[in-house]
Amino acid sequence: MIKTNSLSLDTPLTIGGIKLRNRLIMAPMQQYKGSPEGYATEHHIQHYLSRANGIGLMIVESTAVSNNGRLWPNDIGIYSDRHTEALKRVTEAVHTRHTPIFVQLSHGGRKSAPEVTNRLIAPSAIPYDDSYGKPAELSISEIEGLIESYHLAARRSIEASFDGIEVHAAHGFLIHQFLSPISNHRSDAYGGTRHGRTKFLRDTLAAIRAETGSNYPVIVRISSTDYIDGGLNPQELGLILKPLETDGLLDAVDVSSGGLLPVQPADIHPGYQLPDAAAIKQHLNVPVIAVGKIYTRSFADRIIRDRLADAVAIGRPLLEDPDFAQKMIGRKE
Repeated sequence: MIKTNSLSLDTPLTIGGIKLRNRLIMAPMQQYKGSPEGYATEHHIQHYLSRANGIGLMIVESTAVSNNGRLWPNDIGIYSDRHTEALKRVTEAVHTRHTPIFVQLSHGGRKSAPEVTNRLIAPSAIPYDDSYGKPAELSISEIEGLIESYHLAARRSIEASFDGIEVHAAHGFLIHQFLSPISNHRSDAYGGTRHGRTKFLRDTLAAIRAETGSNYPVIVRISSTDYIDGGLNPQELGLILKPLETDGLLDAVDVSSGGLLPVQPADIHPGYQLPDAAAIKQHLNVPVIAVGKIYTRSFADRIIRDRLADAVAIGRPLLEDPDFAQKMIGRKE
């Protein structure tokens, strides 16, 4: 029998300095509707506004911190002050529904869109595949410049009235490339040991925190596994993330998987990433967000009640049905 005081999808959750009304989160999902210059458009305003009812938190799609790091040619960006006004129209619309909204800051690294990338870069000169081509290995000064790009993006995120920041360190993009020994073969301070491979993420989070202060929510999306022997796995990620939590650099962890290599998991079933989220949660005190075909109220409630994760993120059903979150929250199977 479930006790009346058991945790559920309805239970409020605190992330950093904000309290979510429930534990259902809209995952970041690309819209492919940005302008050629990376501006958010009227589409984004209407898209996020129409999905803001019922959801506890919205995380905006990948938002590039550099013109040279866009994931797709029609990505949105936050790499100049001119982007701020367009993004603020999105946040102001969502706030009329009393829903918090986070921005997801990203850089594609070796997986940046070839159509709009002037110089493909990565921690090491190792290509993702033939379609992207071989990247140039970043110099220390270039790394420092990228960290400053995140710092400036954090400043613009606050100016655009976002309630928090998600740092994209998953799906094979730049920060993930630094974290994984498969893609990071550096022998300097930004490679080699686990500590070295974590340094770019640590320095990026510290630069963001220098702008936001300690009360502003900063979370990280990670890929729990590279789906290959010798790559990242949940145990390794737990050891990577714990010192960052201890130092107050992150307020929650959003657990996805894969993307570093052109390989797919053998079985994509409801909750297929949940065991990894639960394993990573064993290392951490900050909230852990589970994602991956968790589409029923009963499944989400069980995950939260059994403390396998602290919140659940959904993506594709919300693309198909703007009212899905309200229906899921209201449904008590």
